[in-house]
Amino acid sequence: MTTTDQQVTPDLDGLAGAWLDQFQEALRNAAVTATTDLFHPDAWWRDLLAFTLDLRTAHGHEALAARISESPTGPVSLALSGPATLVEAGAEPWIQAMFELETPLARGRGVLRLVERDGAWRAWTVLTAMDELVGHEELTGTRRPLGGAQGEDRMARSWTEARRRQQEFLDSEPAVLVVGAGHGGLGLAARLGCLGVPTLVIDRAERIGDGWRNRYDSLVLHDPVWYDHLPYLPFPASWPVYTPKDKLADWLESYASTMELNVWTGAELVDSARQDESGEWTVTVKRADGSQRTVRPRHVVLATGVSGTEPNLPELPGAEEFSGLACHSKDFPRGVDFAGRRAVVVGSCNSGHDIAQELFEKGAEVTMVQRSPTYVVSVAGSAIAMTGMYDETGPPTEVADLLGASFPFNCAPEMHQATTAAMAEHDEEMLAGLAEAGFLTSSGINGTGALQLFLQRGGGYYINVGASELIAAGKIAVRSGVGVERFTHEGLQLTDGTSLPADVIIFATGYQGMLETARRLLGDEVADRCGPVWGLDEEGELQGVWRRSGYDGLWFMGGNLAMARYYGKFLALQIKADEAGLAESQNLSEGRTA
Repeated sequence: MTTTDQQVTPDLDGLAGAWLDQFQEALRNAAVTATTDLFHPDAWWRDLLAFTLDLRTAHGHEALAARISESPTGPVSLALSGPATLVEAGAEPWIQAMFELETPLARGRGVLRLVERDGAWRAWTVLTAMDELVGHEELTGTRRPLGGAQGEDRMARSWTEARRRQQEFLDSEPAVLVVGAGHGGLGLAARLGCLGVPTLVIDRAERIGDGWRNRYDSLVLHDPVWYDHLPYLPFPASWPVYTPKDKLADWLESYASTMELNVWTGAELVDSARQDESGEWTVTVKRADGSQRTVRPRHVVLATGVSGTEPNLPELPGAEEFSGLACHSKDFPRGVDFAGRRAVVVGSCNSGHDIAQELFEKGAEVTMVQRSPTYVVSVAGSAIAMTGMYDETGPPTEVADLLGASFPFNCAPEMHQATTAAMAEHDEEMLAGLAEAGFLTSSGINGTGALQLFLQRGGGYYINVGASELIAAGKIAVRSGVGVERFTHEGLQLTDGTSLPADVIIFATGYQGMLETARRLLGDEVADRCGPVWGLDEEGELQGVWRRSGYDGLWFMGGNLAMARYYGKFLALQIKADEAGLAESQNLSEGRTA
């Protein structure tokens, strides 16, 4: 078959299949000499547990050769799982193919992208991702439980009684204790449950979902529904595109019930957890009724959110002088009449904008203090990055997740720059209005928009749901490029020497991070032995989350709904591998992997 300009259309399946055969042989034989034949000089191989039992990315021939030499040799099977396609998304087309993989330890899937150089097709990006451990597959589909007692024991115990005993751990100890019943903790518990790992989730809130339910009234998710599904249980087809926070709170509560998760609400750790020489933790939990229960899990997972639970509240002099209300955004009061009151919001990212907008809508006179530029994109503009992936016509979520993960975080920044530029063009009028109002905007780290800000800083952006128009119209005032120096009796003194009168001051200044939550809950000795949590490492993978923390038996679970849904699977698989003794056989059971 030829095109109109007589160029020969390549045999896509043949080229992709032949490359997989060669890569398979290189892995079986640790043939590092095949690296230059297989990979483009700027190639990337991202492995999510399949060959390393860790989240690793190799970039360039030297790192790729090292990775091939480190991979376990022996039976490796790679095979196309569908037709390859030619993708023309820029100046240079690539062949894209999905494949299945199997090793003695794992089954999984992958994504291959080939580019042509000097008449040869070599890999530009390769993803290998574990889906299941051989012999320890999820109890889903054809392996799902029968339900209730069977045979002569059918009437021995009702399902309700069995669930009560299971939820209370009356007959056993949990293998895993998850601290935090938000979307990350619940999704991980669901994954572990389907792997047959007994898991207890605790949360100090009164009800599951209160972490969302008790926040400011106007809060709505800024990501669309297709991006936000939870594991195993997608939102119904009638679900709104952007989820109101109370609706999400109720969904999390029903999710825990449907997935039969063992959750204790109104519960929190007391004293410092201890770990003995065998790796077993001793953890005392104070429950809602005031009683205490000591549990002995082998794994503790902190699922308290990307930023942790410790407010990053600046210590400013003069706090005792201020005559009004001052608090962190975490404690922003609900149901308060702000009509006619002067309000100052310190911070200009998502929470700062949302709270400023809510204060204005409740009748306050609002000023936002913006210390540094903020990346701003409209909801419609942000959808550009998800077109064809996470939208009504996109592929199934599990396919979209795989394709999204197949681009390493640091790969192809020019693609993110182009997408960010397209968003800015879409939002040209909004951005011009912000500039005219004196609001400082940026294009993110090296022009890559929100993604790198989220990965490296955990914030620094705003997805507009209405506050930007209020700023552009002067309805929310802005003081940009200044910080806060001290409280005064009437409000705040800024670093440029000017003052802001205020009756209400809200510090939307973020949180200190998950590691500081670990320090509060588990003590300095544990926290100090952990590596960094969040931010990219030298390979371009997130540090500390979804992988070994540096302290054996302690894990961190974080990420937005989409990242928690996908990467939580890899955390669950690592814990299962430990429980089955598989990680120990790979010399990966202690501390951070090499």
